[in-house]
Amino acid sequence: MKNKKVLIISSEVTPYLPQTNQALNSYQIPKSVNDNGGQTRIFMPKYGLINERRHQLHEVIRLSGMNLVIDDEDMPLIIKVASIPKERMQVYFIDNDEYFKRRGTLKDEKDKLFKDNDARMIFFTKGVIETVKKLNWSPDIIHLHGWFTSLFPLYLKTYYKDDPLFAGSKIVTSVYSKDFDGVVSKTIYKKVCFDKIPSEEIQLLKTANYENLIQLSINHSDGFVVADDGALNKIEKLVESKNLPVMDFDQTKEEKAFVSFYSNKIF
Repeated sequence: MKNKKVLIISSEVTPYLPQTNQALNSYQIPKSVNDNGGQTRIFMPKYGLINERRHQLHEVIRLSGMNLVIDDEDMPLIIKVASIPKERMQVYFIDNDEYFKRRGTLKDEKDKLFKDNDARMIFFTKGVIETVKKLNWSPDIIHLHGWFTSLFPLYLKTYYKDDPLFAGSKIVTSVYSKDFDGVVSKTIYKKVCFDKIPSEEIQLLKTANYENLIQLSINHSDGFVVADDGALNKIEKLVESKNLPVMDFDQTKEEKAFVSFYSNKIF
């Protein structure tokens, strides 16, 4: 892994959010990469419940100030950054008052998905990619965690397909247990269509349930990880048909598991 660059993109990262399996993985994997000579950058949304003062977040003016067009609306992008204590890991936070100031993450106090999660997903996707471009930091691997990141492979392989910064990047998707029923949005197909992404690439978004979001992500990935026990119960046929490198759940518990997976299966 020496000098290899790994971009971690997640909707949850410890210590900024409670220690779910996804949040812990989004911390432990880049730590392992760093410990084995690699370089990492971590991106997550800046939810309103994250205490900026306690975690010492600060805005990066040179990266902020861009407007992202989401379904024909200009939305300002704010970038904040913090360092995880005692680790050589920087975390970049994608922020916008309209999308992320609220105290909830992806669901409200009644455990219902926010109705604008589709626009939030597009904003987060474009915000991370545009920020990495400004950093001029070309990742060897982009490792995605959580269904909220499922648009990244699509946008990288279509909307940003001509950008040389990502030409050699390999995409790994970690699949976690299903955590919502129904669809994330009934309007996400229309909003992604606005970006002139070919309709044949986004038919799955016409029914944007958990299974279809994961399938969309895997369709454009170079490998995937079964990050929770039983996480593939609903999409086993898809997985079997893809013939991609896969790390099963038991393997994720091994020391240096992800470093070995990256080095032996993805590069």
